[in-house]
Amino acid sequence: MNERRKILVVDDEEPILEILSFNLEGEGYQVDTCLSAEEAMRKNLRSYDLFILDVMMGLMSGFRLAEKIRKENDLSTPIIFLTARDTENDKITGFNLGADDYLAKPFSVRELMARVKAVLRRSAPARVTLETVAGSFTVDTENNLILSDGKVLELTRKEHDILSLLIRNEGKIFPRHEILSRVWGDDVIVTDRTVDVTIARIRKKLGKMGNMIRNKSGYGYYLGE
Repeated sequence: MNERRKILVVDDEEPILEILSFNLEGEGYQVDTCLSAEEAMRKNLRSYDLFILDVMMGLMSGFRLAEKIRKENDLSTPIIFLTARDTENDKITGFNLGADDYLAKPFSVRELMARVKAVLRRSAPARVTLETVAGSFTVDTENNLILSDGKVLELTRKEHDILSLLIRNEGKIFPRHEILSRVWGDDVIVTDRTVDVTIARIRKKLGKMGNMIRNKSGYGYYLGE
């Protein structure tokens, strides 16, 4: 239900905040707005289901704010970036920070509303109880967690979705394009490189268990001994 989903929009252009707030509230979402990243940091960030962040702002950029959300606040809450900078490097930077989507300015409000719905739909918790798969890995779909040897892994949303996909299909090889389609969706344009970067982060977080994520050259990724 949209009325239960709360969104924080951060942009230093007040007209954009007014337009987005009006349209998001019209869809039934609860919306808070901030004119700076510094103002956003004073909010209870754990109370939100989605962040919509402008990249180019005053003292603190949206990228820096996203980094603080992910690292300092330890949150995997979905993030959509809005920016006038639409280069491949900027997109890779955004996705490396754990972004779920990236929309260039000027943008269509209708398109943004569709992307908001898609991101929130993908981030909705599954209604399945605790399930143990792939040896030492445990997928808790009720609480949206993945455990390794009983320890909860601190993963971003995309990292969680990719690792969950590989665990549930142990031994099955997934080409990069299929991982992109399943995890990012067809409505998001990202490159194969994004998959490689995200899996590299997962491997690092898994430590020695990271070797279980294997890459068959020319085919794709799979989970195996």
